[in-house]
Amino acid sequence: MRSSAIAVSGLRKAYGDKVVLDGIDFDVAAGSIFSLLGPNGAGKTTTVNVLTTLLKADAGTVSIAGHDVVSATRQVRAAIGVTGQFAAVDELLSGRENLQLMADLKRVRSGDQLVTRLLERFDLVESADKLAATYSGGMRRKLDLAMTLVGNPQIIFLDEPTTGLDPRSRRTMWGIVRELVAEGTTIFLTTQYLEEADQLADRIAVLNQGRLVAQGTPEELKRQIPGTHIRFRFADVYELDAAARVLAEATRDDEELTLRVPSDGETRSLRALLDRLDTHTIDAQEFSVHRPDLDDVFLALTDHTSTEHPSKEAIAQ
Repeated sequence: MRSSAIAVSGLRKAYGDKVVLDGIDFDVAAGSIFSLLGPNGAGKTTTVNVLTTLLKADAGTVSIAGHDVVSATRQVRAAIGVTGQFAAVDELLSGRENLQLMADLKRVRSGDQLVTRLLERFDLVESADKLAATYSGGMRRKLDLAMTLVGNPQIIFLDEPTTGLDPRSRRTMWGIVRELVAEGTTIFLTTQYLEEADQLADRIAVLNQGRLVAQGTPEELKRQIPGTHIRFRFADVYELDAAARVLAEATRDDEELTLRVPSDGETRSLRALLDRLDTHTIDAQEFSVHRPDLDDVFLALTDHTSTEHPSKEAIAQ
């Protein structure tokens, strides 16, 4: 069992009469990706600011890499890296100079060698000596993350790392994040893209009005939402009619020649339905399991009375 890289207990924060965080608890396993989702004003930015020592909580405890954020602030800051929504690169410096500046600030030994390795790792060698102002959005994000890695942080906070990037650049960033985790780095991710959380996160927490309303793996969260079903497609209307008589609980679609049967989607449930059809010598041409996605989870678990419909996005600010 992996140890906790981040442990949060009873975290509370209020501004006057407005409670922003109302006693939240969560753990992040070392070497994993943890994603925090929630609508605008849910308390995500406040949470990240407390975890990164930028803000003091009113109550509760936070341990980062085994260090208390209040009594061991210096050790916490030495253990973390933070990449914000907007790339924090100096546009008047080249990519190489940005990295060298970070290496100098952190007093990294053999800084030149580290800079060279990071440029190679992030595929920035050809543009290393060009001004960062000439970089594309994807290149700036890669440079920003490379700068975060100077000092070899155990835990990296990624705040909307792919906002504004094209699909190709976004997937490149996903690959880099996965490589970091494979090497043992812990990632705390906030993102406005539900697909990103679904693709990357080992565990997800949903924050709403200052409270955690759900935690779990992406699949666990999806199973909490009703709507899972098994869809059977048949070769012709005669097979469809026969199957509909056997599976009376199903919803039929004559145009598509399909039956939609409510189910938990588990293997034994699928097998039981196939056995019922087989008993009547009915063959399904194809079948598939359909589960709610994270968009459904987000809509079901959060209050949208004051926010716009997020479509495929969960606002993470």
